Amino acid sequence: MRCLVTGATGYIGGRLAPRLVVEGHEVRCLSRSAARLRDVPWASDVEVVEGDLSDPSTLPAAFEGIEVAYFLMHSLGKPDFERRDREAARNFAEAADRAGVRRIVYLGGPQPPADGTQSAHLRSRAEVAQILLDGPVPTAVLRAPVIIGSGSASFEMLRYLTERLPVMVTPRWVRNRIQPIAVRDVLRYLIGCAGLPPDVNRGFDIGGPDVLTYLEMMQRYARVAGLPRRRVKPLRPLTPWLSAHWVGLVTPVPSAIARPLVGSLIHEAFAHEQDILEYVPGETLSFDEAVRRALGKIRDAEVETRWSTASGLDPVAEPLPSDPDWSGGTLHQDKRAGRVNAPAASLWRVIEGIGGDNGWHSIPLAWSVRGWADRLAGGVGLRRGRRDRDRLQVGEALDWWRVEEIRPGELLLLRAEMRVPGRAWLEMRAVPDGPDRSIYLQRAIFLPRGLAGQVYWAAILPFHGLVFGAMVRNIARAASAPPRDSDDHVRPATPRSPAASGR
Repeated sequence: MRCLVTGATGYIGGRLAPRLVVEGHEVRCLSRSAARLRDVPWASDVEVVEGDLSDPSTLPAAFEGIEVAYFLMHSLGKPDFERRDREAARNFAEAADRAGVRRIVYLGGPQPPADGTQSAHLRSRAEVAQILLDGPVPTAVLRAPVIIGSGSASFEMLRYLTERLPVMVTPRWVRNRIQPIAVRDVLRYLIGCAGLPPDVNRGFDIGGPDVLTYLEMMQRYARVAGLPRRRVKPLRPLTPWLSAHWVGLVTPVPSAIARPLVGSLIHEAFAHEQDILEYVPGETLSFDEAVRRALGKIRDAEVETRWSTASGLDPVAEPLPSDPDWSGGTLHQDKRAGRVNAPAASLWRVIEGIGGDNGWHSIPLAWSVRGWADRLAGGVGLRRGRRDRDRLQVGEALDWWRVEEIRPGELLLLRAEMRVPGRAWLEMRAVPDGPDRSIYLQRAIFLPRGLAGQVYWAAILPFHGLVFGAMVRNIARAASAPPRDSDDHVRPATPRSPAASGR
């Protein structure tokens, strides 16, 4: 089928478009700026058309020949988002009708309460749904509560609140019941709705198998993330307005987005029916499993997941380049670079030879102290050394590191196995800068776990200039020096080719 995806630069649309392609559909994406989709991995697999749902004159080219149109945009965070979304829905429905579209699919929010106390966020979602359902094109509305996946605003709010506050005073709405759903299952339902019978024009509640309070979600998130049980005291005076500012203070989720989300949490949100299973059958992921995938916590594998790529298990749950900057958890980095008066081949020889008896080209005492501290804490310290003096391969131990990725002549990525409150990596790159010069790029990456991880990073930050700064200077100096063999004769440095390395 020929599908149109609006909101392809957003959280759900950016994950849906490539999966529709995998399912064999022809995909066209509507965006106000085609440049925003230029660098996504799936850009060459879709057609991108520029247009604006607030300007009907820009829509005919986007809808031409389309059979199924996905309405996935919203203006949440803008002062007049209700008016903007109402106008966009009307223009979308009219353009779809004129183009002969057979099906509209809309992802909305949970059904607002009947007592009229709904938040502006839920009221707007329900209004958009009704506009589309009242139009001439058959429409399927999926009503989703909290979506679990890295990058989802609701999940990021849950992540940051839980990780940063081991003890917290919370609003009373943390005891409201919610039926969260994994982003993988949301996408499966969205794709499945493309094949609904033409007489289906209605809304469907969707949710995962677990109905939990927000407090239970925080406690279970903490357990999956390996954090201590959170101590929480609900407090009545914390109104939704105060709660939104509290969330904005504790988390990087912008207050303009936090306010409508918090407003929707004052109501219980769970599925009142499961009719969608008649058309799109299948089991949904549990809350714990959804969190596990969002965090990339895949067990029983030495080197299966990487911080820099989506996991092989469920990449849809992990961060994408199109996700907002505040999504994906806190990421601390120490970036450094040094110019080397030698070709990249000589620099790579030093990078691949690092560690073990060869040392770390830094302050030996500092590395020794850190190694002994790790052993006292029950870690591996520096005692493992390295398997081979000159060569490394993926998966092997290197002192307190594990080789997670290696591209001969270019990149070495090490994952820390020392005792730290989080996950840490060290990335080293050799970049050519002419026939006789190169650039050494070094990056230390740390994903903290809980408040202890934040404190740990702040505590070691003053030492980075000494340890990592010396490392850059000494590696550059070692690469510039002529290599010597065991008889102390100068020998040429030749990089190992992928073929020679057996990979």
